[in-house]
Amino acid sequence: MKNLWIAMMAFGLALGNVSAQAQETKDSEKAEAAEAAKNAPALAAALKDATVSLEAGLRASEAEGKPISGKFEIEDGKLQLSVYTSKGGQFFEVIVDHKTGKITKVEPITEADDLKDAKKQSNAMAKAKSTLADAVAKAVKANSGYRAVSVAAEIEGGAANADVGLVKGSSSKNVDEKL
Repeated sequence: MKNLWIAMMAFGLALGNVSAQAQETKDSEKAEAAEAAKNAPALAAALKDATVSLEAGLRASEAEGKPISGKFEIEDGKLQLSVYTSKGGQFFEVIVDHKTGKITKVEPITEADDLKDAKKQSNAMAKAKSTLADAVAKAVKANSGYRAVSVAAEIEGGAANADVGLVKGSSSKNVDEKL
């Protein structure tokens, strides 16, 4: 009986830990969505100069490993297309020129939070049956007038999904696509 009680307590603690992790993920996603909504107008304006799509940037980065996430962002006041890749157990940030589609810089990911995100994204891509570029193309096709600005691989309910960020004018939204 005592062993049963100990097992039930351990199971309860494990469920509590899973629940806390799920809440942490939801809180993080809400914060990211709020940040994306706040930055959507500036990003939409900067994207007018971009001739390369997120899908094309993801495909270009394949030369440096398997894409696990990617996004357009404003870095030091300039538009940048950044793709995280995984290759040989290591993670890299690949910068793709948003006008030419050529790789301009490749750096190892070393910052703790970025490395943690890259590992999660890589684990999700290990379960994927399609590429991030394919998921982005599918999301854009299903959302007429929207442009993809971000994508990240994630595990939801044990399955690999792509969280795709879209903008249209000053509005933004996120959609999930199966990987």
